[in-house]
Amino acid sequence: MAMQREAGVADFVLLDQVNMEKFMDNLRKRFQVGSIYTYIGEVCVSMNPYRQMNIYGPETIRKYKGRELFENAPHVFAIADAAYRVLKQRHQDTCILISGESGAGKTEASKIIMKYIAAVTNAQGQNEIERVKNVLIQSNAILETFGNAKTNRNDNSSRFGKYMDIEFDYKADPVGGIITNYLLEKSRVVQQQPGERNFHSFYQLLRGANDNELRQYDLHKETAKYHYLNQGSMDILTEKSDYKGTCNAFKTLGFQADEVQTIWRTIASVLHLGNVEFQTIEDEMVISNKSHLQSAAKLLQVTETELSAALTKRTIAAGGNVMKKDHDAVQAEYGKDALAKAIYDRLFTWIISRINRAILFRGSKTQARFNSVIGVLDIYGFEIFDSNSFEQFCINYCNEKLQQLFIELVLKQEQEEYQREGIEWTNIEYFNNKIICDLVEQPHKGIIAIMDEACLSVGNVTDDTLLGAMDKNLNKHPHYTSRQLKPTDKELKHREDFRITHYAGDVIYNINGFIEKNRDTLYQDFKRLLHNSKDANLSEMWPEGAQDIKKTTKRPLTAGTLFQRSMADLVATLLKKEPFYVRCIKPNDIKSSTVFDEERVQHQVRYLGLLENVRVRRAGFVHRQRYDKFLLRYKMISQYTWPNFRAGSERDGVRVLIEEKGFAQDVKYGHTKIFIRSPRTLFALEQQRNEMIPHIVTLLQKQVRGWIARRNYKKMKAAITIMRAYKTYKLRSYVQELANRFRNAKHQRDYGRSIQWPLPPLAGRQAEAKLHRIFDFWRAYMILRKYPRNEWPQLRLQIIAATAIAGRRPYWGQQRKWLGDYLANSQDNSGYDAYSAIVTKLKNSGAGGGESFRQVLFSSFAKKFNKHNKQADRAFIVTDTNIYKLDGIKKKFRDMDRCMPIRELTSISITPGRDQLIVFHSPKNNDLVFALQSESTAPLKEDRIGELVGIVCKKYHDATGTELRVNVGNNIACRLGDKSRTIVVEAAPNVENPSFRHSAGNIIFEVPASYCV
Repeated sequence: MAMQREAGVADFVLLDQVNMEKFMDNLRKRFQVGSIYTYIGEVCVSMNPYRQMNIYGPETIRKYKGRELFENAPHVFAIADAAYRVLKQRHQDTCILISGESGAGKTEASKIIMKYIAAVTNAQGQNEIERVKNVLIQSNAILETFGNAKTNRNDNSSRFGKYMDIEFDYKADPVGGIITNYLLEKSRVVQQQPGERNFHSFYQLLRGANDNELRQYDLHKETAKYHYLNQGSMDILTEKSDYKGTCNAFKTLGFQADEVQTIWRTIASVLHLGNVEFQTIEDEMVISNKSHLQSAAKLLQVTETELSAALTKRTIAAGGNVMKKDHDAVQAEYGKDALAKAIYDRLFTWIISRINRAILFRGSKTQARFNSVIGVLDIYGFEIFDSNSFEQFCINYCNEKLQQLFIELVLKQEQEEYQREGIEWTNIEYFNNKIICDLVEQPHKGIIAIMDEACLSVGNVTDDTLLGAMDKNLNKHPHYTSRQLKPTDKELKHREDFRITHYAGDVIYNINGFIEKNRDTLYQDFKRLLHNSKDANLSEMWPEGAQDIKKTTKRPLTAGTLFQRSMADLVATLLKKEPFYVRCIKPNDIKSSTVFDEERVQHQVRYLGLLENVRVRRAGFVHRQRYDKFLLRYKMISQYTWPNFRAGSERDGVRVLIEEKGFAQDVKYGHTKIFIRSPRTLFALEQQRNEMIPHIVTLLQKQVRGWIARRNYKKMKAAITIMRAYKTYKLRSYVQELANRFRNAKHQRDYGRSIQWPLPPLAGRQAEAKLHRIFDFWRAYMILRKYPRNEWPQLRLQIIAATAIAGRRPYWGQQRKWLGDYLANSQDNSGYDAYSAIVTKLKNSGAGGGESFRQVLFSSFAKKFNKHNKQADRAFIVTDTNIYKLDGIKKKFRDMDRCMPIRELTSISITPGRDQLIVFHSPKNNDLVFALQSESTAPLKEDRIGELVGIVCKKYHDATGTELRVNVGNNIACRLGDKSRTIVVEAAPNVENPSFRHSAGNIIFEVPASYCV
């Protein structure tokens, strides 16, 4: 238990004496200090505090999450967590049964449980799970609006039964749910007892909707103007804020705008129906106040004529003939009220089905196999009013069935199980209410069977006739009596009342209305009318209206039989789940937070069987489990049972485990199960198991991860093999396609240069470049093969020159043989010996500031123009690294100490004509300006500019890896002595030898007219 001090004891099992006096004293002490929850073992007794309690916030939720019952003070959160843990740990369906009489706090308890489950789930914050949680919580607001009402005992009394299954996936996160409703008290729609109200929905619409909305429905805010509301209380609650909450809940649950409109229109139509009045004029039934008829017809989207006819006449089909029969005033009033009740009942059922569509599990059937559920039962409590009718009879029968279930599971079955398992046990006496359930539901003899027989009888069967039949068949039953059977009992009215002694006390029922309410008759005219409504949603609520009026149909089951079957289904559903109980008690009838009505509380304690529950629990065991399942769950905490126990039976294995852990004094061994007396023992076992789980998980993870890694490795190897084969296949296909396209390339003039290459596959992207290179080599070979191999170096230089010049100079010596070192030729240079000597000297010494070189690639005589605006005859050589400027032949080619490294060139400039002008641009702002010429200063007979450009560009590319820019133009910009100059080529008449001259800051290069283009 929690270590804080509490008033009384937190568990009634711990009372020193188990009697009514001690039980009541403990309950009173705890109520007076605000401890509204007390345990009986795993059953939670809840007192309605009639005030707000600050014990449901996030901090409290964290305190109870994942904790055992005895670790904290009693709380309904602990019951919700226990049910959730059983579902999560054992994957077993559970249910929480909330019972107690009207006003004891059952609805609030169910909302608190829902809030807790929503708070402790969906740790990963998944959107779909969050949506389901919101829908489950918001559905309560809608159900309370349309299914709850103010009674004399409770301002928010559930007037219907609700069972909700919350569905969880294998991770124990909520993924869906379904709501089942039982017996809406629809008679409240047309009549309320003094001090009570109709359903909340009517008051929310009138007091919460704005004026524009009310005008749409032809309504006024004054509730007193409506017959279905002014019979009871006119108290104002929180309708304005509740109406907004209901509308927001509709949005959260995904109701469409037209669906919400249908709902509020239908509610408004019921109010207008209640105000319809009938009048007989000349033996004909007519409606006197047409305005309400018109409004009701408009809201139901039927014609006024059709609605009027349905209210005042009845269509009868007999023997294939169809006829109309007029109603009298009583029949018309009955038909109107029956229609209003049926409309509201169908609307409520439709709303629940619409909610179910919103929260239905959306996964596959395979996924659903691994889902578990927690059922939450919030059903009307036991009711004893001043006037009790058919509805109270059904409600109290429902409570009898639930009490019988409690007795079966908690008292009877538990004691029988001890005896069956051979556990030493002293039998505890308790009242078994099976006799009362049989009084109501026994076939052919029970009250429901007698009512059904009366409803099926031919002739004028009245409630008085029914009461007589009940007296005749039940006169010897100890729990049934009437004034006819006990004439001296003045408390019962003659031929009106009968009494049933329920487990919760005596209830006097008034027989008036039992026959009609059990028949639940609604004329077919109304069903056809509403099925043909233009409102598709409203029409959907009345599918049987589509039947042909002449078609013979089976008599529908009575309301009593339908309710009995639904209770049987509910009990069957609950028996499949592990139950947890919340037993609600109201401390007084005046809704006071301080008054503890001793007699009122004691009556509830007695009929709920709480004292017997304490006795059974105190003498019994908190947990029992089959040996095989127990050993499977806890075998990992013992060295003798892990991983498998092989030294005997499963019972022997459980005994070994329990004795090793020191719990032998707290357990008993049955024939097939182990019984654990103390919850602390169970908690200790769970704690030790939880400590071992991480180690087991680590071991499993290691094995699984190894298996996964090996599997993935094999997959990767297989994938690589497949990918390699696929790549080879795609590459082979690509090469084959290339081969097909280039099959005749060697016979084409351009050797396949014009053929379009196919788009390579992804696997062939890298190979494409190599294939292009192979093709380029092949094509080059095909072109070059007709030339001797010794000419290939010249061809290479010519290609380089052609690429650099790019067609901008028509004549550049491409038709002749290139010799390169022309000064080394005695035919071009008479000073051959002097030239050879100076080249040898330069090669050996690296004079002129340049690097040493291996060979001279090009040499020529040239006319040079310098920074002093003078021209002079010079010579120059181009080596594999530098360009050297030499003196003329007259000075024996003296080295002029001017060397320009090829790698430092920025560009070359030439003209488009036949002249031999070339400019080497230097980054040092002093360019070399040459015009090639012969030894005699006469123009060359052949064009050598292309050869020079090709050699210099090749060596520049070899040195830097980039292309040297070649400029072609008649005007060449250059820099001489750090000054910008422009060389302008001009054709001069009578000029045979090209020459330079200075003119106005520019350099004029005069050439014969034939040189220009």
